[in-house]
Amino acid sequence: MAFELGILTFGELTTDLTTGRMPSPQERMMQTIEQARVADEVGLDVFGVGEHHRSDFVASAPHMVLAAAAMATKNIQLTSGVTVLSSEDPVRVFQNFATLDLLSGGRAEIIAGRGSYTESFPLFGYDLADYSDLFREKLDLLLAIRAQNPVSWQGTLRAPLIDADIAPRPVSDLPIWVGVGGTPASAVRTGQLGLPLALALLLGPITQFERPVDFYRQASAAAGHDPATQRISINAHGMVGKTSQSARDDFYPYFTRGLGENNHQRGASFNMPRNAFEAQASPAGGLLVGSPQEIIDKLLTYHDLYGVSRAVFQMGFGGVPQQTHLEAIERLGTEVAPVIRAEIASRESVNA
Repeated sequence: MAFELGILTFGELTTDLTTGRMPSPQERMMQTIEQARVADEVGLDVFGVGEHHRSDFVASAPHMVLAAAAMATKNIQLTSGVTVLSSEDPVRVFQNFATLDLLSGGRAEIIAGRGSYTESFPLFGYDLADYSDLFREKLDLLLAIRAQNPVSWQGTLRAPLIDADIAPRPVSDLPIWVGVGGTPASAVRTGQLGLPLALALLLGPITQFERPVDFYRQASAAAGHDPATQRISINAHGMVGKTSQSARDDFYPYFTRGLGENNHQRGASFNMPRNAFEAQASPAGGLLVGSPQEIIDKLLTYHDLYGVSRAVFQMGFGGVPQQTHLEAIERLGTEVAPVIRAEIASRESVNA
């Protein structure tokens, strides 16, 4: 299985560090499409857009942004990162991404998650007390819709479907991943369903997901799924610089700015000291920040630890200047991707 590399954006709006100016939503949207185009041109595999429903983010409708990206790209896979399935209608989610799949020639996929930002729940009339039950039931319905058409289904939190015709149908089988923040129960459930696991990394040691991944594989095997077919992705903040120092210097001020301005609750403030950032960017930390060779080494560590077959970088968080961001995307595609793919393919052929 070929190792995949990609990029992810939340489309957040953060004030410029030098001018204090806030980019307009339209400007941020155009930058996002340009990032997708460059990622496709340099041979990256995945472009993702995360869903948020606040005025400091522009991507409340990721499928719309991805549809625009589909028109600007040729080969790259187009994914949500994540779709907050708990506060969505699974019928509409399937229709939106099936439409994206038709537009893109079979390049759409969904990463479904509970959502760490919870503003969408009251916005769409859902009770946070049902946080976990909503996700379980809606994922069950989404999988049922993908599996057959027409579909009959019954749950407890929405009206049943009886021989419902859900259209359009996608070109592909519409891959569905589950985004997990490290909760063992979520990893177990994902393994039981036989779905790919997307690990959301923010801050912490590189080893922080060892137990959830073990639980995921054990649950998958116990449910009769072939563990060799169960894919694992890491989605993490990072920056690929010319050198280790330039990567850290370029990324730190914007990353900590984003943590302060675009944190989970409006008005929250999070100041990350430089020494704490350096620890996270070190070989033992979770951030993917460094020179191309440092990134290659850390990806190999993640592969050895978890058997990951995909890594998705969020390199623009906090308003990283567009040119710096595009140069980092190019380095990821031209200096990191060929080496990591070849190395992992070589290791897997030896172990086959």
